[in-house]
Amino acid sequence: MKISEERKKQIIIYLLEKIYQKHESISKTVMEAFDINQNTVHRYINQLVDDGVIRRVKRGQYELVSNVHEYNITKGEKTMVDDTVAYTRYLSPLIQEFGNNVQHIWNYTFSEMMNNVIDHANAEKVSIIVEQNYLSTTAIIVDDGIGIFQKIKEYFNFETLEEAIGELFKGKLTTDAKNHSGEGIFFSSKMMDDFFIVSSGKIFTTNKFDNTRIIDMASENTKGTIVLMKLSNYTNKEAKEVFDLYANVDGGFIRTRIPLKNFFETSPVSRSQAKRVCNRLEKFKEVILDFDGVDWIGQAFAHQLFVVFAKEHQDITLHPENMNQDISKMYNHVLLQ
Repeated sequence: MKISEERKKQIIIYLLEKIYQKHESISKTVMEAFDINQNTVHRYINQLVDDGVIRRVKRGQYELVSNVHEYNITKGEKTMVDDTVAYTRYLSPLIQEFGNNVQHIWNYTFSEMMNNVIDHANAEKVSIIVEQNYLSTTAIIVDDGIGIFQKIKEYFNFETLEEAIGELFKGKLTTDAKNHSGEGIFFSSKMMDDFFIVSSGKIFTTNKFDNTRIIDMASENTKGTIVLMKLSNYTNKEAKEVFDLYANVDGGFIRTRIPLKNFFETSPVSRSQAKRVCNRLEKFKEVILDFDGVDWIGQAFAHQLFVVFAKEHQDITLHPENMNQDISKMYNHVLLQ
């Protein structure tokens, strides 16, 4: 039976994913998944080797071939004052063969991150690194500026870097409200398969499974900011679908999601901790509070959040999710007081 071009593409992508995952018994796995014979699988593998998509490491083991493109920009160059020039010159030529949805996502995210460097970082130098294999494209933007977390901390007078990073989970955060909406990082992080910001010894990271974390690095003396974005070359996601998750019918950014486990090292108990969560929530109409990974909450925390804040902002709807039994009990307790 002749294999269609579409099915062949599916087989090759699946095969390459297994190679990337260093899966054992690749041929057998692909044969069983698509009900094809071993000769067909080996023919595809040999063709991928000949085309330079993969290379043999040893008998029966392969790895994806990546191409790396690196560009260095200084403040005096035109690309430091125009994010669209940077996208058109450095990234767009490398992704033109992919779907329009992939190009739209990269156009938005890369331009937004470059715009942040241009307008906020006070950087003298920027490096752009694009690493690409058959399955995915990774763009890394490195600047030598003030550092995004430090700038947010200083501008809003937060006590700690963790508070500054926590605000990124909400969105609509900007140090230049006159010229920026503060939506770029929030939506860019939701569109990418993997998204990292590294600055001031901290890492803000999220991925396509919506697993979002703050990670401490060994050294806090890192200067500037590193943004890493990775996206499948064959993703089916659309930029509009991501916007629609957090917008109303008129397209307004009205909804946000807060993973509470990232705000506190231990279970939150105090009113002051609740006030940290509530900071700037008046900018939204709907707030999803995700309690996944939180074991327990104190009465004062729950009362401040679900009673005091809720009564003072009756136009804002709070949606608690993933509450365990103990948290549900405390939630119901404060509501019945």
